[in-house]
Amino acid sequence: MTMRVAIVTDNPRVYYLATKVLREYRIPFLSLRPGEEVPFDVEVVLTSEPECGSIAFPSKVAVRDEGFIDELLAKLWGRERFKRVYIAIDPGERPGLSVVADNRVVEVHHLKSPRDVDVVVELLEKYPGARIKIGHGAKRQRVMMLKSLAKVLGEDYPVLLVNEARTTPKVGGLDVSQVQDIVAAINIGLREGREVRIGELLGVGEPTRREIEHIKRRSREMSGTITISSKLAREVALGNLTLEEAIERQRRGLG
Repeated sequence: MTMRVAIVTDNPRVYYLATKVLREYRIPFLSLRPGEEVPFDVEVVLTSEPECGSIAFPSKVAVRDEGFIDELLAKLWGRERFKRVYIAIDPGERPGLSVVADNRVVEVHHLKSPRDVDVVVELLEKYPGARIKIGHGAKRQRVMMLKSLAKVLGEDYPVLLVNEARTTPKVGGLDVSQVQDIVAAINIGLREGREVRIGELLGVGEPTRREIEHIKRRSREMSGTITISSKLAREVALGNLTLEEAIERQRRGLG
């Protein structure tokens, strides 16, 4: 069997973590000590961050935590050889995100808020040529996310708008919403979309009274005690504030 991965370290914690994750992913590996020769068929060396500089091998991944697997898989699969890579987003209060390359899921993430676009920007750098797909639902959160992306990428940046109907499955068990958000993002990544410029999606009409009341009710449900003002609810509806930010402003008497 070809061993495409070698663990080269004297660090017991790094060795344990690397072997644990590699076994979970059923990736065969060699165990070597620093200074030992790396066989010709090895493609990637896993090591600790302090040891990384002293190991003479062209393709290395530093093991800090279990997240090293994303970088390892990208190197093994050769992201430069992917024909099509999509960074797919299921918009919401805590957006789900997937990276789908040639119809294969490479990474998934659960973002902290619609403004948490640093992850998206990092993935665009990590996967040159990748395109952004975003679901058409959760309009106010989608607009807020696109406003944040526009500050970095510009309003002329093209994205693919995807009809996300029936992308969110029914899921039982713990952390249901997180699982649903990520699965929805995967499904969005696998669907066709319509190309539009970010700027075309930023226009939000004046919210209706019903939308304002819905947001106020959501603030009460989320906080348990606080109902935000109609003024703050309008700012949330326009994508200028997250619901959490509006609740905090109301709590501080800034509504």
